[in-house]
Amino acid sequence: MSNYNFEEKDSFIVLGIGTELKSNYTDYAGINKEKADFWSAVKEDGSLDSLKAIATNDYIFAVNEAVNNKMMHYAGVMTEETLPEATRVIQFPKGEYLVVKGEGATSDELSNNLTGVAFGQVLPTETNYAYVGGPNTTVEMGQRNRLLFGEIWIPVVKK
Repeated sequence: MSNYNFEEKDSFIVLGIGTELKSNYTDYAGINKEKADFWSAVKEDGSLDSLKAIATNDYIFAVNEAVNNKMMHYAGVMTEETLPEATRVIQFPKGEYLVVKGEGATSDELSNNLTGVAFGQVLPTETNYAYVGGPNTTVEMGQRNRLLFGEIWIPVVKK
């Protein structure tokens, strides 16, 4: 199993450009294709570069959040600034987070690996903590040995 732990995080804000995911929440192939298409679009149209230009660090956030009964997905960065094309300021609460560390050859592989471990292995067997909703995010932190590395941050509460 991947490297994971539970840690206290201060509240933080991610400025995001988003899309609504229309696939059923159990249709992983459909969701993954929608996310991949979205990331291709924000890279090609320059929106991701616009976000990176105002970021306070080099982290790229892929945020999942339910908003008004819609499954939303955002490309985002930590920043104090705003952009006209930004669609949401995402507030992450202060509190306990499940943090899973991992790596992948591509952004998609990194995100899928982290999500699979967190929601497929750790949370189903965890006896002390539970995910009760709210935004969660994979964080692309950098590259080493030709692999991307990062973490997934999921807010949790003690059972």
